[in-house]
Amino acid sequence: MVEIQGWAAHAAGAELSNFKYKVDELGANEVEVKISHCGVCHSDVHLINNDWQISKYPFIPGHEIVGKVTAIGSGVKDRKVGERVGIGWQSDSCGICEWCRKGEEQLCPKAQPTCVGRNGGYAAAIRVNSRFAIPVPESLDSENVAPLLCGGITVYSPLRNWLARPSSRVGVVGIGGLGHMGIQFARAFGSEVTAFSTSADKADEAKGLGAHHFVNTRDTGAVKKLAGSFDLILSTVSADQDFQSFVGALRPKGTLVVLGASPSPMQISAFSLLSGQKAVAGSPTGSPTDLHEMLDVAARHGIKAITESFAMKDCNLAVEKVKKNQVRYRAVLKA
Repeated sequence: MVEIQGWAAHAAGAELSNFKYKVDELGANEVEVKISHCGVCHSDVHLINNDWQISKYPFIPGHEIVGKVTAIGSGVKDRKVGERVGIGWQSDSCGICEWCRKGEEQLCPKAQPTCVGRNGGYAAAIRVNSRFAIPVPESLDSENVAPLLCGGITVYSPLRNWLARPSSRVGVVGIGGLGHMGIQFARAFGSEVTAFSTSADKADEAKGLGAHHFVNTRDTGAVKKLAGSFDLILSTVSADQDFQSFVGALRPKGTLVVLGASPSPMQISAFSLLSGQKAVAGSPTGSPTDLHEMLDVAARHGIKAITESFAMKDCNLAVEKVKKNQVRYRAVLKA
């Protein structure tokens, strides 16, 4: 039996404190990973606070993990000791349902999140199914790649699944933890990219990240002028939005993909969807195949998260800054 040290909340909303837990013999299909970096995602804040009513305590957060494989189970053939890997939101799936057979494990009804019902990445080590430990290309820095494993794949998957291409006009709403990566990936797809933000002072930064155009969403007139302009719009913001105006900005057969969960119900006219065969969709994380592909694209195109690093022992400070939206743009814990 092995003991793993981590940082856990012992009740909803509590500060994280030192916590050790024991694990049994390594499973046949598992790998053990010594953690060097772990991103602090806003989902961690929700889980610490039990906002989604799925957390169990003591609870170790963390699902944007980078580290090296230190042990492999008897049935593992796709990973090796010493290999640097990344682990995102998901750590296992059933492997036999229709979605797993299609390579869409993120839709598996028995999908196992990395830090829901089990201990996550604010720790010295973690064990996961080897299929969900994704090799990290050598050219990517561990600190900058960690947030790609959740935030990055969240914006990459809809670009891939809704077939963004050089002829596409793509809008990215919000230049924050998700949006700043969405702009980079959309540009890598060769698309014409427009960044939307309520912060006018982010215009130069958005263009530096790869956006061709910038629109201040507080200027309703500027948004209306874009009616019928976009093939795909990614909404990365968790606050309430004027979703109807973004539907209006879509071209016929365009899609608005919602990646941030706004607190209020979406208000969208059915007729505005019918008249142009437009669609509104949601998108979660991606499959192991998507993660492999995303990291390869990031390596070839120099895409990385903009990060602020904290020592693992300062995880409470990092969580507090994320909670207050004081990090630009992603916090990362370092062992």
